[in-house]
Amino acid sequence: MPATGKPVGAHPKRLLKRAEFLAVRRGEKRRGRLFLVEVLGRSDAEAPRVGYTVTKKVGNAVVRNRIRRRLREAVRTHAAGDMEPGNDYVIVGREDVLTIPFGQLKAELSRRLRGTR
Repeated sequence: MPATGKPVGAHPKRLLKRAEFLAVRRGEKRRGRLFLVEVLGRSDAEAPRVGYTVTKKVGNAVVRNRIRRRLREAVRTHAAGDMEPGNDYVIVGREDVLTIPFGQLKAELSRRLRGTR
């Protein structure tokens, strides 16, 4: 990442429709303590797409939005380069995302997106 703090490379596009989120559920699941990453290959070479979700069990709207914002920022600044073209990703956040240091969150997200343990 350059000194300006902005990431280099293509930004992932977003999943917006419910049908797109449901389609990704059929793909591979990478479970972790902080979040679940669901991955589905689209069989094309376009930019990766990503969607974020947090269930109501985690907390109220304020808590859920804070979790989504932290995950979005971790992808934007660090993990977008680990996403493969032609894949869709859904990141299901858990409550522990709020308490872990941001550096550890970025590292864990990067590992899960690459598919390594």
